[in-house]
Amino acid sequence: MIARLLDLGTRTYRDVWELQHRLHDAVRDGREPDTWIVVEHPAVITLGRQAKRENILLSEAELTEAGVDVVAIERGGDVTYHGPGQLVVYPIRKLQRFREVLPLMRSLESAVIAACARFGVRGQRWTEHSGVWVGRNQICAMGLAIHGMVSLHGLALNVSTDLHYDRFINPCGLSDRGITSLSAETGRFVSMEEAKAALLDDLATIFEINFIAAQPPYVVA
Repeated sequence: MIARLLDLGTRTYRDVWELQHRLHDAVRDGREPDTWIVVEHPAVITLGRQAKRENILLSEAELTEAGVDVVAIERGGDVTYHGPGQLVVYPIRKLQRFREVLPLMRSLESAVIAACARFGVRGQRWTEHSGVWVGRNQICAMGLAIHGMVSLHGLALNVSTDLHYDRFINPCGLSDRGITSLSAETGRFVSMEEAKAALLDDLATIFEINFIAAQPPYVVA
């Protein structure tokens, strides 16, 4: 199976959120193929449908001063941070049946676990919460929205992220668990390109797809 790959480099969250919606509509209507976005965002906090304001630990003024945007979105889950050093993947993917939603999440987790293993990092699922964990620390957050049987949003893998972002939020609303990254776990700097190559390879294997890189400018039909 062929899937289009958009590697956007670094882009603001709001710009990519708008692009996701345009792609979502085009994939839903059959005007575009399944499209996977890989991107790195400047600092932003996103609020899922179950988000609680108390899980944001700074005031609006403090967040503005720190240059952190806050965006309420339609995915499931609570509060999530995106920022430099974090590899974000958004699968805009058409599903045939709603029962495919949970397998989609589990396959995304499997790909992240496989990619972490390439760096000698043992990632695990936690049955009470989606994503991938190393011990009690989250290394990859996940959250999806499904509209018209097409997925939006996706996963955020900490590669070389500044792990002090827990001063901004309780990640995913969990105050009793920590966060980690590939760089922290390996004890060396892991580059975005290293992590991207590993994760895309494992996504291609697990989803049985061939990624075809799209060339800019990215025009949605």
